[in-house]
Amino acid sequence: MHDTDIKGIETLVASGSPRRRARAGIAYNRVVEHSRLPGGDIVERGLRDLAASRPSAAADLVLIGAPRLRRLGLVIPLERAAGAEHRLYLRLAAEDPLTAHSRYNALIRCLVSFERAAACGV
Repeated sequence: MHDTDIKGIETLVASGSPRRRARAGIAYNRVVEHSRLPGGDIVERGLRDLAASRPSAAADLVLIGAPRLRRLGLVIPLERAAGAEHRLYLRLAAEDPLTAHSRYNALIRCLVSFERAAACGV
C-alpha cells in the first residue's frame, strides 16, 4: 500500500465508528480527545505512562480496562496486563491503607464511565 492509499483509507474511515477505525488500523487514541470524556484525564495519563514504560496507578487502571478499551479501538501495549488489579490496589494501599479500597473502587468507576462514554461516541 502506498502512503496516498493509506491517507485515503484514513479519510474514509475517520468519520466511522471506533471499531471501523480500529479494523482499518487507525488508532482511536489519535482520533478522539480523551480528556473530553468522563474519566478521560486518567486514561490519557495511563496511556502516556504505558507508552513511557512508567509504572503508575493510571497505567494499571488502563491495563485493567485493556480488553474493552482495545475493542473500542485504543492502542494499549500487551505488557504487564496480568495482575494489574492487584498492583493498583497495592500501590493505593502503600499511599494510604485506610482509603485504598474506596479509592480503588472510585478509579474503577472512572474507568467504567470512560468506557461507556467512548462506546457511545460521546
